[in-house]
Amino acid sequence: MSSSTVLPEVPVRTLVRQDATLRRLLTVTLVDTIGRGAFFTLTSLYLTTVVGLPAVAVGLGLTVAGAVGVLSSLGFGHLADRFSARRMLVWLHLVQGLALVGYVLVHDLPTLVVVASIVTLAQQGGSSVRSAAIGRAFPGGERVRVRATMRTVTNVGIAAGTALAAIPLAVGTGSAYRVTMVAAGVLFVASALLLLGLPSARIDAAPAERTETGSLVLPTADVRSPYRDVRFLGMTALTGVFGIQFGLFEVAVPLWVVGHTVAPDVLVSPLLLVNTAVVIALQVRMSRGTGTIAGAGRSMLHAGWLMALACGLWAAAGWVSGDDWGPVALAAVVLVVAALVHSLAEITSSAAGWSLSFEMAPAERVGAYQGVYGTGYAVGAMVAPAVVTLTAIDLGTVGWAVLAAMFLGAALGTAAIARRAARVAR
Repeated sequence: MSSSTVLPEVPVRTLVRQDATLRRLLTVTLVDTIGRGAFFTLTSLYLTTVVGLPAVAVGLGLTVAGAVGVLSSLGFGHLADRFSARRMLVWLHLVQGLALVGYVLVHDLPTLVVVASIVTLAQQGGSSVRSAAIGRAFPGGERVRVRATMRTVTNVGIAAGTALAAIPLAVGTGSAYRVTMVAAGVLFVASALLLLGLPSARIDAAPAERTETGSLVLPTADVRSPYRDVRFLGMTALTGVFGIQFGLFEVAVPLWVVGHTVAPDVLVSPLLLVNTAVVIALQVRMSRGTGTIAGAGRSMLHAGWLMALACGLWAAAGWVSGDDWGPVALAAVVLVVAALVHSLAEITSSAAGWSLSFEMAPAERVGAYQGVYGTGYAVGAMVAPAVVTLTAIDLGTVGWAVLAAMFLGAALGTAAIARRAARVAR
């Protein structure tokens, strides 16, 4: 297992200023997420209103693409231990950019499945490769802070991209949609060019993984495989279950606010902005203390209780009834508080998961382990829409209670695994 030694922390701003590799990764993240924010804001509307596909067909196509993403996350994690991560990231960005442009050619369900699957393959595969690169390029607790900083930049980029998408939404023509989607694809191609500047010696493999001639040494048979690491697999499964909370906020909350509370429908957008603002403001700060296995376990436990409280608050907003301004205002306040608590649970659990995924993995197999860990989240993302609608939306308060128990149980299980792993690492 990788070292859990606590080293003096360099302030994040200093780290960014001193580390050219980190600056380039953050720049790529910003460019990517501006394109992603603009693209995914428009995708469903474009496919249903411009292309004319039924909503059910769009959902089916994107679900198939999600399954491809699960396999991609797993496969590319292994490949990152054997081939150049820098070159793989470059090619995956090029493929994703061209596939995003390819959305303008979608005209039926088969073409949607092909194009969406290529986009998801490149996106999820790139995520695993990037995680492996971070695991090699940054030591110990710096990895979590780097991931936290990248996530902060991600939210800034997505917010900017979402604002950019307001232009074609306002224009309302198919041409405006297509121009914006092509622009999003071009941004990913630009990122591919930026990635060429990453240092191969630092990103591709740790020094111990290379021979004197510079050739890459493949992991030997005695290095633990992630598929035989029961503790890591258990942690991956449980954090994947907890990751369903992302789908809860994106899918169930808008439906709950509009269909089951007296709050105004327009509140959906501010709630999403609350989530984005909290992540931008607090992700790095609340990642402190998660650089060790023990610290990550404690943070995950806190996230579980916060998530259970958030589920209770979301449910409570639906109990408020009445058309007067008093009940409407009360429901709105409860929803905003729920969004705040949910967001705190999200950023705390994310930091804990990043730390555990790195600290519980042997350095020689960081790519394979990150691929397995990413697969847990990919599966969670794939099933999240169905899980959250069948519980919270269909069952109401009972469904919210089921979700609260599920998230708390996943957090308690993860914390228990972390405690055992910390004892072994001593």
